[in-house]
Amino acid sequence: MMNIPLYSLRQEAWCDLKNVFRSLGFVIPVLAFPCAFYLFFGVTMGDPTTSSYLLINYIIFGVIGPALFNFGVNVATERENGLLTLKQLSPMPASQYLLGKTFTAIVFSSLIFVLLSCLAVVLAGVNMAFQQWMLLYFLAVFSTIPFCMLGLCMGLSFSAKTAPALVNLVYLPISMLSGLWLPIALFPEVLQLLAWLLPSYHLSQLGLSILSLHQGFELSWHVIGVMAFTLPCAWLATKKYNSLQ
Repeated sequence: MMNIPLYSLRQEAWCDLKNVFRSLGFVIPVLAFPCAFYLFFGVTMGDPTTSSYLLINYIIFGVIGPALFNFGVNVATERENGLLTLKQLSPMPASQYLLGKTFTAIVFSSLIFVLLSCLAVVLAGVNMAFQQWMLLYFLAVFSTIPFCMLGLCMGLSFSAKTAPALVNLVYLPISMLSGLWLPIALFPEVLQLLAWLLPSYHLSQLGLSILSLHQGFELSWHVIGVMAFTLPCAWLATKKYNSLQ
């Protein structure tokens, strides 16, 4: 009996992953966009230091998309199609449904990390120690969690027709205002202060600290910033999920 939850979790994760990978219209853009941005800005227009800086930022940019879309859009679709209600009625714990989708987001984060890292090493001459690569990978995986929670809130709140537009409306501005495309120091002071409310800014600074390229604030403030965003989203998502029952 102890093996049943683990088995059902593996099945849920595998089924969700297969379902997402069948949608090439989702898979290709999610993997191609951060690579295309990095090729244009990080490879053709940058020295090794700039390329390293942009590598970290585009990894954070890349992992936001799968988390937001898999939860924000797919959960909204499954809720309207009745699949979410069916899962709620089944003996499977709600945590397994959420962990299955989180696993898919982590797989995409890992693929984006590998693709961008290969481009950085082969074409941009980026050179980091093994420990730095590992820290950056763990950060890429960790970065999926805040946006999984945000996407879940959106998927449980909006219709399947509305969710894609709203996810795009959040995805691009949150990336730009976090300094993932342009250094935050180039922004007006008001926008620099606004960035402190965004988890992507804090995640970027945590990543840049691996190469001592961050703004110099205490890293604990960035960890607090990520948690201050993630925990309320998780609480709201739990409340909305329970209200569906």
